[in-house]
Amino acid sequence: MKTTLFTWLFLIALTLGATGFSLQQGLYALIFVMLLAGVKFLTVAFQFMELRTAHVFWKGALICFLVLFLGLVLLLKTY
Repeated sequence: MKTTLFTWLFLIALTLGATGFSLQQGLYALIFVMLLAGVKFLTVAFQFMELRTAHVFWKGALICFLVLFLGLVLLLKTY
């Protein structure tokens, strides 16, 4: 129960940080907000979806998807 509470508080802190940074303009603000979103994605996947007990293939596939998705979004934003 403690782990779930700390994870939830961590996610709230990341959300507030992303909200504050989303008001900024520029590529660095976008990169920071996207990285925060990626951390939130991994936190939810490993904590609440029980991915930490899954096979290594699924862990790697999720991380590869995240890297490809964030890379594609940032690539499309720069052009």
